Order: sequence, then structure tokens, then C-alpha cells
Amino acid sequence: MTAIATLALGADALDTHAGALARIMAETVNGGAAIGYMQPFTQADGLAFFEEAVFPEVRAGRRRLIVALCDDTVAGTVQLITALPPNQPHRCEVAKMMVAPAFRRRGIGRALMAALDAEARAAGKSLITLDTRTGDVAEPLYRAAGFRTAGVIPGFALDADGAGLHATTYMYKPL
Repeated sequence: MTAIATLALGADALDTHAGALARIMAETVNGGAAIGYMQPFTQADGLAFFEEAVFPEVRAGRRRLIVALCDDTVAGTVQLITALPPNQPHRCEVAKMMVAPAFRRRGIGRALMAALDAEARAAGKSLITLDTRTGDVAEPLYRAAGFRTAGVIPGFALDADGAGLHATTYMYKPL
């Protein structure tokens, strides 16, 4: 099995990985993942998302963008939002956990969550929160990483194909 390396991208490395991140996002959304976007979703849509919404936040120090590399190929990514309202300086949020379909079931998600924990601790955070589609394949991963369920909201968001509404599960992890 190929070794997995994780890396929090600095501002100087964002453009280098933009194309790979956009590809993973397009594959993820078009595969039906519930990450806030609708099908069809193109690589150009993914590139716009990263360049307009994520990269400026990383450059400003308000978000960490973590990638998992297998043989120098970006295999997955997750974001840690560290800039939250003033009454929540202890908390951070997980966003956009994505593993490329060709790299799934190889421990990439586990490696990304471990790196995310380390980044949260380095940022001085004591609580991580997230939400995920109820019953999604990522839910057991989050539980295995130590997240606990806070509650479920039914009819929270549209499925990526627009066919129906799904519930979301809010989860948290004290550090």
C-alpha cells in the first residue's frame, strides 16, 4: 500500500494544487456527495469555489486546507475553519471532507481527520464541530475519529441531484 502524507497547504502552494482540488470536488459532487453543491458540477465550478471562497480564507489565516498525498497525487482534502464568532474562540469547524473516488477505502479519510485534529490543536482549539448527511458513508469515519452526535435535523438540504431532501447530523469532538 502506498504511503499517505498529509499537508496543510500554505499560501505559496495553493495554486499548485488548485486543479487537483477542483477535480476531486467535481468527482465528489457528481458522485452524489452532500457538500452543499448541485449536479452537474464541473471542474471549472470547483476551481471557482477554491479560488474565490477557500484560497482567500487560507491566505488570511481563517481556514486551513489540508490535503492527503499518495505518490505526489492529491487523493483527498478537508478544511478546518478556525475563524468563528468572537464568543467561540475555542471552536473550529470541519468543512468539505472529500476523497477522490479512485483513492477511497485506503485510509485517506482517517489520515485527513488525524491531520485536522493536529491543526485544531496547533490553533489552540478545544472543540471541533461538523455536520454530515445522516447515514452518509462519512458518518462512521467521524465516529471512529471520536466525534459524538449532537442531534439530527430532518429535511435539512437537497440531495446533489435535487431529487429529495436529506437530514443532517451535527457532530462534535472535544479536544
